[in-house]
Amino acid sequence: MSRTAAILLAAGRSSRMQDAVADKILAPLAGKPVFAHSASAFYRSGVADFFVVTYRDQRQLVELSAYAPTPTVFVPGGKERQDSVAAALAELPDDVKFVFIHDCARPLVRPDQLAALHKIVRREDAVVLAHRVTDTIKEHRGEGRLRTVERANLWAMETPQVFSRALICRAYARVAARGLRITDDASAVEQLHHPVALLENNRPNPKLTTPADLAYLEFLLSSEQPLA
Repeated sequence: MSRTAAILLAAGRSSRMQDAVADKILAPLAGKPVFAHSASAFYRSGVADFFVVTYRDQRQLVELSAYAPTPTVFVPGGKERQDSVAAALAELPDDVKFVFIHDCARPLVRPDQLAALHKIVRREDAVVLAHRVTDTIKEHRGEGRLRTVERANLWAMETPQVFSRALICRAYARVAARGLRITDDASAVEQLHHPVALLENNRPNPKLTTPADLAYLEFLLSSEQPLA
């Protein structure tokens, strides 16, 4: 594998967990912290460089969890997700060619998916794990007026999102120069009008957001077939 880094975002403030847990990425899930599931998948996939974005008060807890991959560079989290990603990108060594960006609140990522993403990014420079939208989507136009959105071409973005280092750094520089606010990394690349490949994910990959999600994730993990 070309020198590839993983930016693991673990600096969420758990505002929607309703005090169920102090820190969702360290909440127990199937016998280990939520964070550890993502870290383990990346480690098993062959990624060797880890940049873990945490808040200052999280770092010691992550280290003590004994699941932080080594060697690991800890990066202080920013006010917004894009600030955290930009800070981690600035820490990458010059010889890193590709970078995974992953929200650790999605603990169901698998090593085989990471390998597939890495294969695609070497060809396309940008690829995102995603799933097709199957619900009927309505646009609310106010005063009870609705418009049905054609869903045939709609995809829901997930993480990991994977890019050549040169492309994603250039994209984030454009976002900063224009003062844009974005919610995922592909949105930054869109500013450069660069195509982004999609890897369809047919397996659940939900994001831990509310206390109810923990029980659902526990169920999904217990239903997982072990990898060979």
